[in-house]
Amino acid sequence: MAGNSQRRNRRTSNKKGATVGSGGKRRRSLEGKGPTPPASARKGHVKNRVANAKAKQAQRRPVARRGGKGSSEMVVGRNPVFEALRDGVPATTLYVQQFIDNDERVREALHLAGQRGTINLMEAPRAELDRMTNGLNHQGLVLQVPPYEYAHPEDLAAAAFDDGEDPLIVALDGVTDPRNLGAVVRSVAAFGGHGVVVPERRAAGMTAGAWKTSAGTAARTPVARATNLTRALEAYQKAGITVVGLAADGEVEVGELEALDGPVVIVVGSEGKGLSRLVGETCDFRVRIPMPGGAESLNAGVAAGVVLYEAARRRG
Repeated sequence: MAGNSQRRNRRTSNKKGATVGSGGKRRRSLEGKGPTPPASARKGHVKNRVANAKAKQAQRRPVARRGGKGSSEMVVGRNPVFEALRDGVPATTLYVQQFIDNDERVREALHLAGQRGTINLMEAPRAELDRMTNGLNHQGLVLQVPPYEYAHPEDLAAAAFDDGEDPLIVALDGVTDPRNLGAVVRSVAAFGGHGVVVPERRAAGMTAGAWKTSAGTAARTPVARATNLTRALEAYQKAGITVVGLAADGEVEVGELEALDGPVVIVVGSEGKGLSRLVGETCDFRVRIPMPGGAESLNAGVAAGVVLYEAARRRG
């Protein structure tokens, strides 16, 4: 009898059919999955890419890479030399013609050079100054400006990430007027940016004219030089930085672009031609500045200043 009872129990326990209750399975399936994770934690979201890029930057100490040197430059003439010294343009040597007429500008230039304490004063005959300047009207004063030490484009982003800040960088595409470069450097400094990138070829460099227009801000705002601007922008994108190009026919107005409150590179083209084709295609967004007054375009310095102000306002 015991054996028969055990066989019946095994048959009963193996009997197929519906079981009582669901074990809470249906109830759990109706429950939510909790609050939506922040954008920085959602895989594929732009803010997630930015967060990952920042984490990678934090894991390794950036190694400074140089973007090369510019060429040395001569500033000639009494007024230009005086203004360069007054405006803080770097200089190594002030050449003064022998037996020069000691007028007010000459005295002021000598005084400013002496105040710095790092500028060599050299007296030279007129024939030597004529040779140095290729016959330009030097008026007895020649100022030697040393080559500019350019940063590497990666330096600008690395320094910002190192300080726990979102990079705010301006890149110039086809801007050939040094005064525009100087104006952009000044705007970047005014609105808390981290530097300016210029192409190595067919572009303005940090000349004495750019230094003067920057009104001294070039001393604390780095300028980087890129061998290939398009590749430099692509490298910024891989680091989680949004590339925004300014274009008269841009799809988005600058005031509507939310990307400006994060890591961003603002690309400004030349006043006449705008962005080059490859650079324009590389940009994540192309934005326009509304101009109710009807002007067709703004020069590079003004355009950069408008967008930098909007970025600073959003970040503030």
